[in-house]
Amino acid sequence: MLINCAAYKKGRKLADIPIDKISDYVARGDCFVWVALKDAEPAELDMMQHEFGLHELAVEDARHGHQSPKIEEYGDSLFVVVKTVDLIDGELKVGELDIFVGNNYVMSVRSHSQQDFLGVRARSEREPHLLSHGPSFVVYALMDAVVDRYFPVIEALEEELEQIEDSMFERVAERSNIERLYQLKRKVMVLKHVVSPLMESAGKLFGGRVPALFANSQNYFRDVYDHLYRINNSIEAIRDTINTAVQVNLSMVAIDESEVNKRLAAWAAIFAVATAFAGIWGMNFKWMPELDWKYGYPVALVLMASVCGYLYARFRKARWL
Repeated sequence: MLINCAAYKKGRKLADIPIDKISDYVARGDCFVWVALKDAEPAELDMMQHEFGLHELAVEDARHGHQSPKIEEYGDSLFVVVKTVDLIDGELKVGELDIFVGNNYVMSVRSHSQQDFLGVRARSEREPHLLSHGPSFVVYALMDAVVDRYFPVIEALEEELEQIEDSMFERVAERSNIERLYQLKRKVMVLKHVVSPLMESAGKLFGGRVPALFANSQNYFRDVYDHLYRINNSIEAIRDTINTAVQVNLSMVAIDESEVNKRLAAWAAIFAVATAFAGIWGMNFKWMPELDWKYGYPVALVLMASVCGYLYARFRKARWL
């Protein structure tokens, strides 16, 4: 679906143009065309390929989607893939933004994402001195908008981790905490797979061998890289904290099991003493001491109770019971 199609010259909007006029404006050389599509149909991509002269391999990637974040050069044009991330009902929904950029055009194709970039276009049009940089600034503005929307996701994941940590020392919640930690770890890994490749790709747009199209916009992409670097560090910190929390939770489970084992061992020792006394006096030998003693039975009971009571007191003092 076509969202916008407009031509710009020296940072200012010339006009909204129909699709069949794109090639006319692209051929002028003194302006550039900015097109935005959402969930484009194959026929729409074929039409755009014809109007802009897009490389067939880049169009093929956009048609199939599910690409890893990357930046690929095709002659004088570039193909950029950026992943969008939406946090919906506690789950991460990953979409895709494909950007085709050349000397006098930029086309974005948004797929499987609820995010929109109308604000990016409005912001760019309010800053003609920046938009005058041409398609390279548009690519920066789109990438910057996507990356900035990673920060609320990071904050939500950090808040979820804090909630789990607050409930970690509740004895009845060990199992549920481990399940929540592993679910959170899965979300963090999804975000990691979105951020790391993009950070590597963004590093190619400033310093060293930079595509000629982005030569005058390196500082902007350095800013995008810095944001990605901060996000990546936050992801690593969350991962480390999750691993530590899992170990702490498992240690608490082991401690609880140890406490149970100590209680069982203590009671087993107490009953073992009574069993030993009863076993000895229950032997059916004819000649045994105190068999004919009048007070033998009550004394035996008192002796067993006394020894069991002594053991119970010692186990209580040792905090086994």
